[in-house]
Amino acid sequence: MLRGQAREEDSVVLIDMASPEAGNGCSYGSTAQASEAGKQQVAPSRVGSSAKPPTDFVLVWEEDLRNQENPTKDKTDTHEVWRETFLENLCLAGLKIDQHDVQDEAAAVHYILLHAPWAVLCYYAEDLRLKLPLQELPNQASNWSATLLEWLGIPNILLEHVPDTPPEYYSCQFKASKLQWFLGSDNQDTFFTSTKRHQILFEILAKTPYGHEKKGLFGIDQLLAEGVFSAAFPLHDGPFSAVPESSQVLGLTQRQVLFQHWARWGKWNKYQPLDHVRRYFGEKVALYFAWLGFYTGWLLPAAVVGTVVFLVGCFLVFSDIPTQELCHSSDSFDMCPLCSDCSFWLLSSACTLAQAGRLFDHGGTVFFSLFMALWAVLLLEYWKRKNATLAYRWDCSDYEDIEERPRPQFAATAPMTALNPITGEDEPYFPEKNRVRRMLAGSVVLLMMVAVVIMCLVSVILYRAVMAIIVSRSDNAFLSAWASRIASLTGSVVNLVFILILSKVYVLLAQVLTRWEMHRTQTEFEDAFTLKVFIFQFVNFYASPVYIAFFKGRFVGYPGNYHTLFGIRNEECPAGGCLSELAQELLVIMVGKQIINNVQEVLVPKLKGCWQKFSRGKKAGTGTHPAPWEADYELLPCEGLFHEYLEMVLQFGFVTIFVAACPLAPLFALLNNWVEIRLDARKFVCEYRRPVAERAQDIGIWFHILTGLTHLAVISNAFLLAFSSDFLPRVYYSWTHAPDLHGFLNFTLARAPPTFTSAHNRTCRYRAFRDDDGHYSPTYWTLLAIRLAFVIVFEHVVFSIGRVLDLLVPDIPESVEIKVKREYYLAKQALAENEALLGATGAKDDQPPSSEPSLGLPA
Repeated sequence: MLRGQAREEDSVVLIDMASPEAGNGCSYGSTAQASEAGKQQVAPSRVGSSAKPPTDFVLVWEEDLRNQENPTKDKTDTHEVWRETFLENLCLAGLKIDQHDVQDEAAAVHYILLHAPWAVLCYYAEDLRLKLPLQELPNQASNWSATLLEWLGIPNILLEHVPDTPPEYYSCQFKASKLQWFLGSDNQDTFFTSTKRHQILFEILAKTPYGHEKKGLFGIDQLLAEGVFSAAFPLHDGPFSAVPESSQVLGLTQRQVLFQHWARWGKWNKYQPLDHVRRYFGEKVALYFAWLGFYTGWLLPAAVVGTVVFLVGCFLVFSDIPTQELCHSSDSFDMCPLCSDCSFWLLSSACTLAQAGRLFDHGGTVFFSLFMALWAVLLLEYWKRKNATLAYRWDCSDYEDIEERPRPQFAATAPMTALNPITGEDEPYFPEKNRVRRMLAGSVVLLMMVAVVIMCLVSVILYRAVMAIIVSRSDNAFLSAWASRIASLTGSVVNLVFILILSKVYVLLAQVLTRWEMHRTQTEFEDAFTLKVFIFQFVNFYASPVYIAFFKGRFVGYPGNYHTLFGIRNEECPAGGCLSELAQELLVIMVGKQIINNVQEVLVPKLKGCWQKFSRGKKAGTGTHPAPWEADYELLPCEGLFHEYLEMVLQFGFVTIFVAACPLAPLFALLNNWVEIRLDARKFVCEYRRPVAERAQDIGIWFHILTGLTHLAVISNAFLLAFSSDFLPRVYYSWTHAPDLHGFLNFTLARAPPTFTSAHNRTCRYRAFRDDDGHYSPTYWTLLAIRLAFVIVFEHVVFSIGRVLDLLVPDIPESVEIKVKREYYLAKQALAENEALLGATGAKDDQPPSSEPSLGLPA
């Protein structure tokens, strides 16, 4: 709650809680009386003028007027008491409240409009350590591609002038006693931007109690979860609808500028106006779109190279000698049955599968794997530079270390306080030992969910084996020949269904566990939640591809001595090898998930929006244009950025970890992301209620996850090329037998043991490097040594080159380092001048604050 006085160093009392003008004499009446009166509205408060104050935040609750004597009346009464207590405490905190009701015979919708007076804004701006501008600077926005094209003299079709470019400032933490030093302080209406006002209002709402705080009865989040309020949101900056071309640019609102120059589909080939996004939605949202645009731009060269590699594979299909030998073998190779009840089959019947496998398994994949490994390293190195530049320009380089405050939920429930060693302030504290115990308990739940994923994987494996047996017994020759591929394809679809269902369940479970762990700041909370969900999603999405890439076909045995799982024979790789099946699995999961997500992101918001407009329209009845708060209430609540980041990071994993099996993965990712950028932009501008602007200095733990995936991708591709591809056996055969690979097909096929041949009165072949007795041949052990050596050499070469690139590419651009040092020097100089001035005049309260935006040094 708001204290009665400002800090001792300030010469004025910001809010006198004893005076009714400050908010204690709140004009807000009983919500019960308001609902009974039906259309009662509270007179809006005036702040220094006769103009109606702006609405900073909106609370909404709905009331069913049809069944007053319903079984849940006790719960409704409890909610009413909580609501009244909460609103009264908001009044005591100094907020001005206005109420607007819309009702018909069946229901009523109550809109609570909140406004923070100047004194409240000043108090909380200082308490929250908000940074406000001291001096305007020239805009320093730049783009490396625009600079390069300008230097080459090539017209840049990506460049577009966006009106109302936000200026850049030197800024520092706000202090009310130094108000006169801040830019624009003479205008109380515009000094605090809308995003700053929203942040202050949300902080008040998050901490205000409506019952006993130790019982968790505080904060708007809990009231929303209990259904006491239906929604809580800041208002959008007017409608987003396009304006006529003849209208003046100055007449555009910030939301309309974003719609015109960012969220329209026709702007897919233009740079994103990140400074405008940051001004309207905050640094956290802007950093997400900056990362998404940066990653999408880097996918372009990867997609081009991957497409070329795939086209090379298409050419080799018709010129590859082993593939031609297989397709023209006729009845030369009689293959052993694929199951205990299956019949013998001819290898030539698998010609199409072998050709499909050759599309992805050739020498070009080795080059592409090396290329993608270095591409991922450079991507992350240059993103660190981009992130450092944006963090400096947006004045959030030290946000997590100095500025970030404890979460309101943590502050209200922490059992004790402790001194913050950085800020020197007393802050809420939760013992680290207790948190570690809770995190360990959460890890046990995570392991249990991973076990569930593995059980689902085993069930999919058994399904594929059983389905292959059933289809192979079909009288249809086509179905019988394609039994393994049909079983694999349907198994991929079943696996995708399992993935999507388990994902929904675990995300909800992870939210509960992370809240229970009591993390101090919002960044720590989000990082812990993200890590939990990603570990689960990693196993959930990648378990099946990992099984196909590294385990399928490795433990089959040989004719007469096949290995089984629960009585069912272990799966074999198809004639084209497991690499083609892995490519199929990746395309089904990756592309299928992208299609499902995009359809959901397009259709679900529209369906929800139509339903909300229909249901709200019934309650509002017919009549005039809806008020701004009514129009925004019809929009969908913003669901945050977690799912957006998760989708992109999982995609990054598919693009890098298994790229040796599917060189087209970057192309599909690029096409998806071109759509994703505008789709997400439209959601934030047109379909979502405006979120509370949040500050951030980077993309959080997602960067460390991406780094881990990059290292894992190097190892994964090394093993893929060594053990799942025919690349090394072909190279070995060309060195030791025939450079043109004639006879390679026969080289890879073993003969069935005599015991099996005599039992069936027929000889047959199978894919393995074994002798006639079923034991591994010397060729197998030689190839195993070559494969292990290749893995070691490949990953050492890639990691060494990556390390060199890391050293050559500094994390922070030199220009940014110079600016930071320059500002640090100016800050020290200003501090010295202030100290000299104090020594001469003794006017302690007249010293200006530091103009250094990154360090935020107090004067």
